[in-house]
Amino acid sequence: MAEGFFNFYNKNPGYVGISAGTQPATSIKPYAIEVMKEKGIDLAKQKPKMITWSMVQKAHRIYTMGCTQGCPIIPPEKTEDWNLEDPGEKSIEKIIEIRDAIEERIKRLILDLH
Repeated sequence: MAEGFFNFYNKNPGYVGISAGTQPATSIKPYAIEVMKEKGIDLAKQKPKMITWSMVQKAHRIYTMGCTQGCPIIPPEKTEDWNLEDPGEKSIEKIIEIRDAIEERIKRLILDLH
């Protein structure tokens, strides 16, 4: 969701949002596709990605959703933890709440980049 929002709202070609994890799923969850469609963003063709050292090195900033522990390749000086719940196995209302929190943080992040 964060990658979708960042790349939807960001107009600066010098920045690209990439979401990745230490244990990515095999596919984007249907609920994520559904709630993002409500915002006009299509995630249907997206694939979960494993975070790599190359991604970390190229990143301007890294934002985590509560994953600073147990993520050895994430340097603390580039990282901010947003402490967001994993939307998996949550009610649709909670998933929408998490989606909206991600959207607001992404909008503030983009304003700070410009």
